Amino acid sequence: MEDLLRILGGSLPLLAPLLLLDLALAVAAVRSILRRDRFRFGSRGVWLVVSIVVLLFGPVLYFLLGRDDS
Repeated sequence: MEDLLRILGGSLPLLAPLLLLDLALAVAAVRSILRRDRFRFGSRGVWLVVSIVVLLFGPVLYFLLGRDDS
């Protein structure tokens, strides 16, 4: 357990910006999903689940595939 904490403690300065960026993308995706009525693929519920459960790639998938800008 101590080894795991030492490894995580050493890599935390590298991971913190990535985690903050991931959280910001997730918040932006959820806000965008809740404001829209139309989606290119799927429905609002599907995109909310994808954006929250698949936290790392879900928001990116939504912004690339789900948004209907028309």
